[in-house]
Amino acid sequence: MNTKKLLLALAAGCAISATAQEAPRSAYFLEGYSFRHELNPAFSGGRNYVSMPALANLNLGLFSNVGVNTFLYKTADLPGYTGSYKLTTFMSPNVGADEFLGKLSDSNHLNLNFDLTLLSAGFRSWGGYNTITISAHADAGLNLPKDLFRFMKQGQQGDTRYNFKDLQLSATSYAEIALGHSRQITDKLTAGAKIKALLGVGNATAKISDLSLRMSDQQWSVSAKGDMELSAGSGLYLPTKGELDPNITDKDERERFEFNDIDYDSFGLAGFGMGIDLGATYQLLPELQLSAAINDLGFIKWHDAYKGSTGSNTWTFEGFENVAVDKDSPTYGENKFDEQLDRITDDLEDLVNFHRTASGASYTKMLQATLHLGAEYTMPFYKGLTGAFLYSSHFGGCQSWHEGRFYANLKPCSWFNMSVNYGASTYGSSFGWMLNLCARGINFFVGSDHTFFKVTPQFVPVGNACANVNFGINFTFGALK
Repeated sequence: MNTKKLLLALAAGCAISATAQEAPRSAYFLEGYSFRHELNPAFSGGRNYVSMPALANLNLGLFSNVGVNTFLYKTADLPGYTGSYKLTTFMSPNVGADEFLGKLSDSNHLNLNFDLTLLSAGFRSWGGYNTITISAHADAGLNLPKDLFRFMKQGQQGDTRYNFKDLQLSATSYAEIALGHSRQITDKLTAGAKIKALLGVGNATAKISDLSLRMSDQQWSVSAKGDMELSAGSGLYLPTKGELDPNITDKDERERFEFNDIDYDSFGLAGFGMGIDLGATYQLLPELQLSAAINDLGFIKWHDAYKGSTGSNTWTFEGFENVAVDKDSPTYGENKFDEQLDRITDDLEDLVNFHRTASGASYTKMLQATLHLGAEYTMPFYKGLTGAFLYSSHFGGCQSWHEGRFYANLKPCSWFNMSVNYGASTYGSSFGWMLNLCARGINFFVGSDHTFFKVTPQFVPVGNACANVNFGINFTFGALK
């Protein structure tokens, strides 16, 4: 599909604007970590710092409650197969429906983010600790209900009806210029805030609140209720069928978006907004510190946007045909793995039709806020060892998640600290770690919130597809505090 042009344009916009989302939660309790203020603006750095351009804070993440082995199968593992194996999808008739559907949740999520900080600095002045950061945010999320896969796998059984809802897709990228300040209010209380100016690069959202199908031997009829919004600057062109073919007379058909002919000819900002982070720490006991933060409260107003809805008509659908790999089928040679995925993608596009309701419009979207609540206890037998707990909740529609994480933090000296932690979340359980070198002159860190131990030959995690890696290099100066 030529929809790839838009995705490439949004990806390019993300790269140009230096996408950044948030520091890894594994570093939340590491005092020498320069980017703690990204997690809680009340945290101040141990030293002043300036970042290495483009390598200050790089984070790449993939998060899902399903995995590669949910949808892909080795034909060698399927009944009745002999010879060298190939990869096939869950659509293969040799993959049992109960085996496949048993691996799915009622809502199946996939979230992606790529984070990078271009420039950042932190320094003590004006009675507290101050930060300046030029970065951006980029994320994409997809939610697919289990019944969609049940429909794809089991299909028609006589006169069959399906009804499922909450199909959702969202993607956002925006640049950010942030100014932060934290200061000690009392002997026990520290507070901080960060104000952000936001420059929108691109946004796409689509939600199907209701979708009904009636399937007979002759055809499948579809009716849906849903909306979409798309903004990527004035260079985006999304035509309708009527604009491409003036001979089409049906009103609904004329206004149907033709995603195959989407075009993007020039980069330009697509929106503007503001945001704020708020945080605090409180020393409840000499050994126990509590902390709380709410990040990314704000909005972006998007312009030059296309809006659409699923229209008022019921339409026919004849997709998901000849997709499965069956070694006895005469079309077996044509059903290669990549061709299967292309057919499924094309059929899903035909399943949901969006019709234009406005172009050149504007709309406002709230940011995806994140809440952190933390507690850290210093061990009485060794001051360099702490135990901690962090609860995090991310509010982002189909990209929402919740997590509780337990920590053991080791701080043997002033120039090195580390954390190992274990979390349970919407995406399952995960092992995290962070190594942080914080000597005078340099802060180097590397770690992960979701460490994977088993991968495919293409280095994709097996099981729940959760993995991320974070590293950065910054230059520190001034006295340690």
